[in-house]
Formats: sequence, structure tokens, C-alpha cells
Amino acid sequence: MGRHLQKREPGNGACIELMNMKHIPHPLAFIQRDWQQTIRRKAAEAEQLGKLHPEQLKLVYQQKWFKALMPEYYGGLNLTIPQLVRLQEGLSWADGSFGWVFTLCCGAGWFAGFIDADLAPALFGDERTCLAGSGASTGEALILPDGYELKGTWNYASGAYHATHFTANCIIRNENGTVLNADGSPLILPFIVDKKDVELLSTWKYIGMVATGSHSFKMENVKVSKNRCFKIDADAVTIKSRLYQYPFRQLAEATLAANLMGMAIHFIDLAEEIIQQRIKLGKYTEDQKTLLSGKLIAIKAEGNLARESFYNAVDSSWQINNLSALELISPTSRKLALTARKHVDELYPYCGLMAASPDTEINRVWRDLHTASQHTLLTFES
Repeated sequence: MGRHLQKREPGNGACIELMNMKHIPHPLAFIQRDWQQTIRRKAAEAEQLGKLHPEQLKLVYQQKWFKALMPEYYGGLNLTIPQLVRLQEGLSWADGSFGWVFTLCCGAGWFAGFIDADLAPALFGDERTCLAGSGASTGEALILPDGYELKGTWNYASGAYHATHFTANCIIRNENGTVLNADGSPLILPFIVDKKDVELLSTWKYIGMVATGSHSFKMENVKVSKNRCFKIDADAVTIKSRLYQYPFRQLAEATLAANLMGMAIHFIDLAEEIIQQRIKLGKYTEDQKTLLSGKLIAIKAEGNLARESFYNAVDSSWQINNLSALELISPTSRKLALTARKHVDELYPYCGLMAASPDTEINRVWRDLHTASQHTLLTFES
């Protein structure tokens, strides 16, 4: 498995692997075994609930995972991007819906580095603080003398049931109409609001990622103070940290790709178990055994190559002013996502009806991956 150096982050008990990049270990190396067992043991029940199970949430709060990208000043973990994506792959390997909620909520928590420094401590002081939201500009913010009035509906707020706050992009308007940027485009800014100010809409009815509870939320004429508006820009940070200098697009691409690969490896593990069981039962001819053995070897090798390229790009991009490495995040993330989908689809036909039964673990993983992979950020290879 190669040489590994374990770095234990203060306050979270997380075992983050800093590794020799000649070999990328299985995602289990990125998380503790007891975490995986807690997450996976309650995954089926979480799907029935349509949200994370209380025992899963207890683990989240213990490890401060919703605050993974918040500054230590606000009680966050302030993880680096290399640490984050490894943890995300490991948690998504444990369970796709769990990993997705962690990723989207801690990703929204990253906005803490841009929110008014006088307001932020009150917002993020609670150990259960969790941000959910949407990047779609499907709302409006009317400028008032003392703040803004918000209205709109936003879709796909993963982790909505667990959120204490919501973030939402709004088109800025005044009494004369839409406020424009210098280039003539509409001015769009994000806002952070308390959960009490939004109405949850039960709209998440898809085949997978059921436990993410990625419902819509609505606001109607909600008045907020000026400091509830913020701007995601390196020049607008309110906490000085390298973490908030990292470009948001690359952060989103890398984190979502790590999630998809974690799910894919979970599927591959389960598929290999099923194939081995069917071999023991004499279900295959010798030629078929050889074909399946070769396919598994090839899939693992190709997956590890894609992961090596991805992690090399992520680790290099964390270096100060490494613009060439940042440019590699998009293609390596997309390649990783496409590889994940490809490998799952290659193995699915060999898993029998068990893979098609909605009550099985492997089917849940298949549904989660094929739902999560519809995210537009990673749909195309370029």
C-alpha cells in the first residue's frame, strides 16, 4: 500500500492521510473504521427517513464535519483542500447520501470566510450549525434603506432538514429595476438567512440520494439586514486564510468528483463480492471467470490512474500561486467523474437481480451514483 504519514487534526479526531502519490490507497484509509460502520449501518434507515439518521448526525456533530471548511475562530476545522477531498471520498465510500450531505453542507460552510465578521460569530457559534442552499439565481433581492427584501424559490438544498441557515443567490433590484454590473449583466449576490425565514418544500422525489433530503426552499418578502449579503471573491474575504483564496469553481469540481469516485468504489467492492459468490456457486464458465477477473483488474487499475491524476492535481493546486495545477482540477475532476460512472455501468450487468432490487445495498449505491452524477458541473469531459 505504500508509505503513509498520518496527520491528526486538532479537535476532530480525523485521521487524514498524507501519502506517497505513487499509490492511492482504498478510501477506507481516509476514514476510521468505526465511522464507516456507523454511517453504513444506518444508511438504509436514513433512506427510509429521507434524511440522515440521528446516529449519523451524532457522528457529524462529534467530528464537526459540517464545519470542516469554517475557520477555527468560528469553531471550524479549517481543513486544507487535499485533506477535505480525501475525507469526502472516504465518507462517500461509506455511503453516498451521507457523503453528499457532508460535502454540500460543509461547502456552504466555506462561505463563512466571506460573511461579515461581526455577524458570523453569532451565526456559527452553535456546534450544530449547518448551512444548506442553492447556487441558482432564482430569487430577487430588493434594496431597502436599511437592508434587503428577499423572495424566490430555490431547488436542491441538500441537507435541508439539518440546516440552521440557508444561502441563496438573488438578482439585485432597486426601484428602477435590475441593478447591472459594469458589463451590463445582472448583479447577483448571495445572502444568508436563518432557517425560520424559509419555507421547506417537499420536492426531492428522485430514485437516488434519498437520504440527502435535497428539497426546495422558498422565501416571500423576507427582510434582512445589509450584512446578510456577502460576496464570494478573493478580495472580499473577512477571514484571512489560504482556504478562502482557493477558487470556488475548482473547490466545487474537486469535491463533487471525490464523492462520485467514493460511491463508485463502494459499488465495485460490492460487485466483486457478488461475482465471487456466483463463482463459488458455479454460475460461470472458465472463460467467463477469466473475463470477469480481467475486467475487475482493469477497472481497478484505470480507476487508480484517474485518482492519481486527480489527487496530484489537487495537492499541487494547494501550493501558493500554482495556477497551472489549478487549471488541471477541471479536467481531472471530470475524468474522475466519468470514470466512476463508466466502471459502475460496466460491472452492473454481472451483478444479477440483486443489483436491480431497491432493497439491496448495491442497488442503493447504484441509484445514489446515477442521481448524483446528473450534477451539471461534471456532466461533460470538457
